[in-house]
Amino acid sequence: MKALCWHGKSDVRVDTVSDPEILDPRDIIIRITATGICGSDLHLYDGVTPTMEAGDIIGHEPMGIVVETGRDVRKFKKGDRVVVPFVIACGSCYFCEKTLFSCCDTTNPGADLAKAAMGQAPAGLFGYSGMMGRYPGGQAEYLRVPHADVGPIKIESDLSDEKVLFLSDIFPTGYMAAENAGIEPGDTVAIWGCGPVGQFAIQCSWMLGAGRVIAIDRVPERLEMARVHGKAEILNFDNDPIHERLMEMTGGRGPDRCIDAVGAEAHGAGSLDAVIDRAKQAVGLTMDRPHALRQAIMACRKAGTLSIPGVYIGLLDKVPFGAIVGKGLTVKSGQTHVQRYLAPLLNKIEAGEIDPSFVVTHRIPLEHAPAAYEKFRDKTDGCIKVVIKPGMDGSDLTPAADTLRDETESIGLQAGLSRDGGMPPVLA
Repeated sequence: MKALCWHGKSDVRVDTVSDPEILDPRDIIIRITATGICGSDLHLYDGVTPTMEAGDIIGHEPMGIVVETGRDVRKFKKGDRVVVPFVIACGSCYFCEKTLFSCCDTTNPGADLAKAAMGQAPAGLFGYSGMMGRYPGGQAEYLRVPHADVGPIKIESDLSDEKVLFLSDIFPTGYMAAENAGIEPGDTVAIWGCGPVGQFAIQCSWMLGAGRVIAIDRVPERLEMARVHGKAEILNFDNDPIHERLMEMTGGRGPDRCIDAVGAEAHGAGSLDAVIDRAKQAVGLTMDRPHALRQAIMACRKAGTLSIPGVYIGLLDKVPFGAIVGKGLTVKSGQTHVQRYLAPLLNKIEAGEIDPSFVVTHRIPLEHAPAAYEKFRDKTDGCIKVVIKPGMDGSDLTPAADTLRDETESIGLQAGLSRDGGMPPVLA
């Protein structure tokens, strides 16, 4: 089969590899019909995630059709259409019984590597390094899915792939981020990062009762998506002094809940701490650039909550922990317990409460994935979310950002989607 394989920093290639096989009677094999490129995949692409090896198959947002089942599989049969969560969980260990699926004790063959870095090992993940189990990922034509009766969810309706695909990761991740934030009715929620996870964190903050959502980014088309689809107030950190603006917008109190949907590679727009982060990262003195996290800690109101769905890799430098203690902040983070959210969030999609496909800007065949990674990393061509469709005809490619642009123009919003066009006024 063909699969997208990691070969080093900024080097991913479509290789021909062995087809997956049933290795355990609880496995299924699926033929991939759609799979996403996730923001956390960029940590692999940028070479900041340790324990990767050349030839590793990457990707952790897959769905497809069951083509083979192990003899002990009870939930699925050939021909079933399924979405596969990125977390691999056994369903029966101490943590799985508490629905803490991303902390599963039994599914990570790279446990020793993970323990050296973290103290204990979390669950295995698809396509995400040796310390997370070195499971072949889903940016491929086929995928072996272990513990099938615990992981995937069957799609029995005729909803399109793009409406349900993001149950694999970013929709549940955005929901758990909002849930971890402890949102109370009427709260002001500030969200750093308007990539796909940030977009879903915006949507889910409204679902959980937020009275106001403020979205922070620098990329015009991502801010526009947050404004048009997320109904969020927007701040562009290239133009706005974020801390000062947040204080102004909240009467000096600060946002009640802050969500860091950026993670390890924050830009920082030339701020001194961001410059130092980049310099240290360049010479191997740090893996992470936590500018957004520092900013969220400082802005969050006293006794507020900080939720961190953004992925961090290692030790963070100059994090103002004194502010966390001094202000009495609650901090919650972690990989998403995806299995916990699959059924209730699918119900929301089926009920028409949300159409997750709004984030998709690019649809490509597998062969175009290396170029798409570069676009996604560099945030060019209006690239916000890429869906890979193995077997797709390249002539069917979706022009970049056409969907968002058409929707924007249709409701009379003339804000530019290009970097040269400027941004609409910040809503207050």
